[in-house]
Amino acid sequence: MAVIGVGAFGRNHVRVYRELEAAHPQLVQLVAIVESDAIARDAAAARLNLPAYPSVEALLVSPHRPHAASICVPTIHHAFVAEVLLRNGIDVLIEKPFANNLADAERILALAHANNRILQIGHLERYNPAVAATIERLNRPMFFEAHRLSIFTPRSLDVDVVLDLMIHDLDIVLTLTNSPVRDVRAVGLPILSRKVDIANVRIEFNSGCVANFTASRVSTERVRKLRFFQPHQYLSLDFARQDLLMIDVTAAAGLDPAQLAAAANAAALSGHPSPGLSLRKVPIEPGEPLRLELAAFLEAVRTRTQPVVTVEDGRAALALALEINAAIASHAQRTGL
Repeated sequence: MAVIGVGAFGRNHVRVYRELEAAHPQLVQLVAIVESDAIARDAAAARLNLPAYPSVEALLVSPHRPHAASICVPTIHHAFVAEVLLRNGIDVLIEKPFANNLADAERILALAHANNRILQIGHLERYNPAVAATIERLNRPMFFEAHRLSIFTPRSLDVDVVLDLMIHDLDIVLTLTNSPVRDVRAVGLPILSRKVDIANVRIEFNSGCVANFTASRVSTERVRKLRFFQPHQYLSLDFARQDLLMIDVTAAAGLDPAQLAAAANAAALSGHPSPGLSLRKVPIEPGEPLRLELAAFLEAVRTRTQPVVTVEDGRAALALALEINAAIASHAQRTGL
């Protein structure tokens, strides 16, 4: 393995590969890193005691040419780095978002197929144990409410909050609904950067399901939650805590939808069921999503099988994120915001 880019995301990939190597040295070795910034490259090489190269081209002609690599460079460089690696027979995991635009994503996708390479997109929340537990309990979800809020940091400012944060929830909800998008309405504002830092989105799917998304990277708190309703059931998923709370309707007679929603929210907040509702917390075996994601990628590379998060999934999430950004731009133009 090699890691391309050792910024915030890349350092975590290096850490997890090192942990996996220590646990299974016969299955994986981290052999090199690539970092274009000379100061950061020298510091990382010394800290990690690893060969460090200034470019993927230099890596590929070195004694440390890898079988596979994680791409953790800024989004605008995803396509170029992936293209070089795929053309040279290297399997690739690309950190989300897939690419900067759909044309790049489709070119990378075609290259992966043409060169028979494993290509996985780094939507790590799909590997969150609470998400796996949620998927097992799906029953025609009809309404979603997603909140993903972060305190401002200077990282990932090459993309807006939709491609930075909201795309996690877009990928999850696309997976859970399994239905084409019918309508998108969105509003967003730049606050501390030149790109949109806070956004609210309403999406309607062909199935009739509706999803509301809020994402902010200028919050005073860190929130990672998804709540949804399906027939006679309310589920509340906390990504950070890896919790899944389920509220079943045991006596719904006399409750209209608004009353049911209010009772479910009260039960979720209090931890105690309201009349007619049965609350239970789903047992979940905790695990670090990034470690689970990288282990799954390595397994796909070894067995030549399709990753859990396919390249088509990554493209679908990117396409929806770009559609949302177009809706935000249209709203800003109409309103003068």
